Amino acid sequence: MNNKETNQEFQHYTVMAKEAVDALNCQPGKIYVDATLGGGGHSELILKKIQPDGKLIAFDVDTDAINYASNRLKDYKNLTIVHDSYTNIKQVLQNLGIKEITGGIVFDLGASYHQLTKQERGFSFMKDAPLDMRFNRDSDFSAYDIVNGYSEDELIRVISEYGEERFTKRIVKNIINYRQNKNIETTCELANIIKNAVPKTKEKIHPATRTFQAIRIEVNHELQNIKNTLNEVLTLLSVDAIISVISFHSLEDRLVKQCFKYYASKCRCKPNEPICNCKPPMLELINRKPILATELEIKENPPSRSAKLRVAKKITSWEN
Repeated sequence: MNNKETNQEFQHYTVMAKEAVDALNCQPGKIYVDATLGGGGHSELILKKIQPDGKLIAFDVDTDAINYASNRLKDYKNLTIVHDSYTNIKQVLQNLGIKEITGGIVFDLGASYHQLTKQERGFSFMKDAPLDMRFNRDSDFSAYDIVNGYSEDELIRVISEYGEERFTKRIVKNIINYRQNKNIETTCELANIIKNAVPKTKEKIHPATRTFQAIRIEVNHELQNIKNTLNEVLTLLSVDAIISVISFHSLEDRLVKQCFKYYASKCRCKPNEPICNCKPPMLELINRKPILATELEIKENPPSRSAKLRVAKKITSWEN
C-alpha cells in the first residue's frame, strides 16, 4: 500500500503508518490522540480500529493540513480536529472534558512533505521563496527574523546546536558580512551564502541542509516543545495507554530516547545519594531499539529512511 496522499494543494506521505498505529493496540471505547494530524494517515488508521465508540482528538497548527484531513476524514463522527499545537494538549483536553488519554497517543514529528515542498512556505533551498519556515502561519516569527535579526553568537548557537554543522562559524561569518549591505530575503539567497562559505566535500547532501534544519527548529521551537510535551503527556495517559513517537533526526530521537529511559528506569537518583527513594518506573519500553522503515517504504518515500519509531506503555501513575 502506498501511503502517499496527494491533490493539487496538498501532498503528504504517512511514514510508518502501520507500525506506529499497530503499536497503539487500538481498541473501541477508548480515547486516542494524534498529536500531529498532517494528512490524516495515522488518524484514519486509528479511526478504523476504534469504531464504533472510540474517540480520536487530532491536533495540527497547519491550516493546509487541517483543511485536507478534515475533508479526507469527514465521514468519521468520532473525530475531533483541533487547530492548535500539541503543546497545548492538556488545556485542550480539559476544555473538551477529557481527563485522561485512555488508549494512546501518536506523534509524527518534524515537517511534512507538503510543508517542505510547497514553495511559498520557505522550508526548502531547492525552490526560491521568501524565508519563512513556520509550521503555524499565524505566528509572527519566521526564518527571516532569525537570519537577519540574530546576533553572531545567537546564529552560532542555533546552527551549531540544532544543525550540528561543523562549518558553523564560516557560515555565520558569511551571513553577517552579507547582511551588512542588504537583508537576506529568500531561500536561494541564503543557500548560496552558505554554499560559498563551505569548502567542497564528498558529502552527498546539499551544504545548506543542516543550516536550514537548524533555522526551522529554532523558528518553531521544535525541541523544547517536544521535551515539554512528552513530560506533560505522560501525566495524561491512563495506565496501560501507549505512546508512539516517530522522529526524523538525531536531536529529536535523542530527546524521546532520554525521556523514555528516564521514566522506565528503576532508579533515577543522583550518584551521591546514599538511599534510593525513587518512585517505581512509570513506563515500560516496548522497543529498546528504534523501529525503522522497511526497505519497501524507503523505496516509495526516500525521506522515511531517517525515521525512527519509539514506543512505550504507561505502567504506573506518579501521584503529585
